[in-house]
Amino acid sequence: MKAGLFDKTKYCIAGDRGLLAEYGEGIDQDVNRKVRTMAKSMKENRPKGVVEIIPTYRSLLVVYIPGLTNPYILENFMGQLEERIQGESIPPSKIIEIQVCYGKEYGPDIENVARTNNITIDDVIKIHSESEYLIYMVGFTPGFPFLGGLSEKLFTPRLETPRLKVPKGSVGIANNQTGVYPIESPGGWQLIGKTPLNLFDPDRSNPLLYQAGDKIKFTPITEREFEEISKKETL
Repeated sequence: MKAGLFDKTKYCIAGDRGLLAEYGEGIDQDVNRKVRTMAKSMKENRPKGVVEIIPTYRSLLVVYIPGLTNPYILENFMGQLEERIQGESIPPSKIIEIQVCYGKEYGPDIENVARTNNITIDDVIKIHSESEYLIYMVGFTPGFPFLGGLSEKLFTPRLETPRLKVPKGSVGIANNQTGVYPIESPGGWQLIGKTPLNLFDPDRSNPLLYQAGDKIKFTPITEREFEEISKKETL
């Protein structure tokens, strides 16, 4: 089946306290827009017993308290809500600028990406930084943005052996996606650069600088600019 919206939402039981609503297949902006619209409406009209609403690329996971509600009640509620919000729009995407120092110690795999695609390192930087990337979902680790819109000229397989530690702020590519590691973690993405920005801080009133539905624009900076911004971020 081609990526796109299903004719009818598919509901699946997810464990003993979850209901999963699937709206389509693949990495598709229309499908993800439907997911985000439903997530917004569910949060604004939260049913009794629902404790968490988690949007993904193509589905919405609703976590509930057994005894206060059940999957059948929720499926009926969500079906009616879906009918009511047909044609409803969501706020336009905010553009979040993220400065990146590409290559060298900050992006040890940038040569792999260039070699795999028969282009130069300068080409990798230019192509990667000229697009605006839609955040389809946030997950894997706190604040990790899964981004759509990577140019086919940069598609590169994951590393055969993942790293045990990927430095905080690293920008990477894996197959047809790009993303940023907000915290140090294991990972198998090809690292092409690093941002000095503190993308995730649990002590901030808003721990993340972005959310699903926003767009990220990467801006190349020099090593000196990286150090200057890093100092400001630690103040």
